[in-house]
Amino acid sequence: MSRVKPLSIDEVAPEAKEDFARYAAMFTDFENQVPVYAHSPAGLKHIFGMTTAIRAAGNLPQRLVEIAVIAVSQTNACPYCVAHHSAMAVDEGVDPETIDHILDPEPPGLDEVERLVRDYAVLVTERAWGIRDKVFEDLRNHFTEAQIVELTMRITLTGMFNRINQALQIDMEDNVMPAFEARGLDAKALPNPD
Repeated sequence: MSRVKPLSIDEVAPEAKEDFARYAAMFTDFENQVPVYAHSPAGLKHIFGMTTAIRAAGNLPQRLVEIAVIAVSQTNACPYCVAHHSAMAVDEGVDPETIDHILDPEPPGLDEVERLVRDYAVLVTERAWGIRDKVFEDLRNHFTEAQIVELTMRITLTGMFNRINQALQIDMEDNVMPAFEARGLDAKALPNPD
């Protein structure tokens, strides 16, 4: 159970009602987040707004974004985000076995660029202060600088979602695990934050 009361649209501040309605309709698979995030109208507006705008820009293939998001969420032991985004990754063509072993040194099914994205996501999450120049040389071989910045923003935004979800103990929606398992994903591979 969430550590703060999820709000209904009738309980949010007047200036947040439009954002609440928009993001609740847009992020139906994440329906437990919006009512909690709504306690901070500015946070709701800008966190979900940034997520929406980056995705709409389409500067990075969604498959790479999902690989990065899952790597960050596994690193941060956030089962909520891993479960949601694993199903999305399968829909983007990522093999369930790849997802279940995303943090292995050589996960099956990832090509060179996908491993680079996975490795970069883990580095940004664990030690952003210590990333070597060679990593950026490798990234520049495959991505524009705008894409590198956007990938970095998406990685760090995921870390923020992980931490908010974990600290506030946002409940997993009832439909998430059936969708997760229907795609051949192994619930035992979900991180255990304990």
